[in-house]
Amino acid sequence: MVRNALADRLLLLVQKELTEKAGADDSSVRSAISSILSADPEAAPLPVLEKKELAGYLYSAVRQLDVLQSLLEDPSVTEIMVNGPGTIFLERNGVMEKSAASFASAEKLMDVIRQIAGSCNRVINERSPIVDARLPDGSRINAVSSPVALDGPYLTIRRFPEKTLTLDDLMAAGSLSAEAAALLRLLVRARYSFLISGATSAGKTTFLNALSEAIPAEERVITIEDNAELRLCGLPNLVRLEAKEANMEGAPQIPIRRLIRSALRMRPDRIIVGEVRGEEAVDMLQALNTGHDGSLSTIHANSAEDALSRLETMVLLGCALPPEAVRRQIASGIDLIVHLRRLPDRTRRVTEIAELCGINGSAFLIEPLFVYRPEEGRLVRTGCLRNTEKYRTGRIFSPDKGITPHEEAENNIPETL
Repeated sequence: MVRNALADRLLLLVQKELTEKAGADDSSVRSAISSILSADPEAAPLPVLEKKELAGYLYSAVRQLDVLQSLLEDPSVTEIMVNGPGTIFLERNGVMEKSAASFASAEKLMDVIRQIAGSCNRVINERSPIVDARLPDGSRINAVSSPVALDGPYLTIRRFPEKTLTLDDLMAAGSLSAEAAALLRLLVRARYSFLISGATSAGKTTFLNALSEAIPAEERVITIEDNAELRLCGLPNLVRLEAKEANMEGAPQIPIRRLIRSALRMRPDRIIVGEVRGEEAVDMLQALNTGHDGSLSTIHANSAEDALSRLETMVLLGCALPPEAVRRQIASGIDLIVHLRRLPDRTRRVTEIAELCGINGSAFLIEPLFVYRPEEGRLVRTGCLRNTEKYRTGRIFSPDKGITPHEEAENNIPETL
């Protein structure tokens, strides 16, 4: 307790000195901390290791994310949930646990939240008490403050693997079968458009990253996200766009809808919308129906069928088209739905891969290609692809061969995909 009081007192001294040195860089901050520790009569006699630990705490408190810094440096922590300054829960390997860490005050927690929001050109205050942002490592942030957070502020941090997972990694983890992975690779390469669905924390973003490995390196890809989280590898002609909120200086909001429209003028081969959750579904669907096939996107849903119904609802909220016209556009623009689920044993698995074959009145015609069977603990092939035109007539660009048919088609892939 004495040591905590010492740390709090030293933190006030450091903050006061840094206030007088506005714009201090990291080196200046460390130097100031070292000087204060050496001059303080209570801190100076401490053993070297304790003094080093205290210096690290002070640096994290004023320059990084306070008590969260050590948690973020722990690779086993996949989610951090701050329920007010005194309560922090962690998720490790799918298991929830309460952390011994806590913030000194609600004000300190708000300082950390504002620091994160500011780094992403976001603002959080009483007029705008909810913010979505990200850390430099790509971790997803959601923060809620007063007046809507009754015992807050609240902060949730969703972390992603340091290494971008591939389809092979997902196969090794049991999330996907080898047969399904092989088919998905072929269809991504052949420019089939995918909608990836699932509940929160089902692994949608991770799966989209993995699926993108099959996109030919010669293509120009534009990603559009509310908060930049995608980490696509092996695509040299990659353009990343991120939505922007209005700020206190009068800069206007730039929503995803506007970014999609701008992307259409940037000569994309494919447009990847990180997550569809609002009226931007209208523009995404129009992009899919104007020659920009091969696109990928995620959506929150409980099943493949539900994903299409939610997409239809989002489009109807953003335009005045009749429902029948919207369903036709969805059926024309979306080729396949991949649904993921987090099972009771905490594993994340692909539980359904389905083809959208058209519409019948008010219903979508869905052909399940793979279905996860819990009793067998595996993904089972249940159907064959009906629309093979894109695959059979698809062409890719090769620096050595120019425009050629798909290599797999040249090697006599069976008619039944």
